[in-house]
Amino acid sequence: MKSGKADVGFVVDPDVDRLAMVCEDGSMFGEEYTLVAVADYVLANTPGNTVSNMSSTRALSDVTNTHNGQYTASAVGEVNVVTEMKASNAIIGGEGNGGIIYPESHYGRDALVGIALFLTHLAKKGKKVSELRAEYPSYFISKNKIQLTPEIDVDAILVAMKEKYKNEKINDIDGVKIDFAEEWVHLRKSNTEPIIRIYSESKDETKAEALAAKIISEIKEVIA
Repeated sequence: MKSGKADVGFVVDPDVDRLAMVCEDGSMFGEEYTLVAVADYVLANTPGNTVSNMSSTRALSDVTNTHNGQYTASAVGEVNVVTEMKASNAIIGGEGNGGIIYPESHYGRDALVGIALFLTHLAKKGKKVSELRAEYPSYFISKNKIQLTPEIDVDAILVAMKEKYKNEKINDIDGVKIDFAEEWVHLRKSNTEPIIRIYSESKDETKAEALAAKIISEIKEVIA
């Protein structure tokens, strides 16, 4: 990026359904913010609702609120996002892995659609990519997991954590997500192995990792 003096770089996966951007200075835009930026552009021109899965950044909800739309969280998985988008009549949605779902094109993740929308947004803003990224709320997601023995009842652990934080905002459509005022944690069991995945988001890396460590410690207390 630096040597070629490019304005923006795009990175896609082999089947071109996930998209990440690289800023003009070589820094990453952040794949969690692919959907945030594209949604900002779409909502500014076509007011409406948005959807992302429960493990995606809160920044999409923030941006949706600024455009007076309604944000809804779905269970993890593209099909679940699409189902919720249809139910809430969302005009843009996707996942924090860089997946953009734009119904005006089709109900599926599409990096090329994402690139077209992002480039239009960038051109109309007339800003550098790094400057555009700085406009959005800054969050950091920490991704962790706990390895469990086969005999441990994962569902019971999730129920216990849900009860412990019953006074917070809880979403249990896919594991247990606990929403605090300025951060959240999502606990979700693996379908293939005895693992609890623990995703946490806060205003910076230190706080996100501290939240994850706190929850992991509490889960271990439940197991003991």
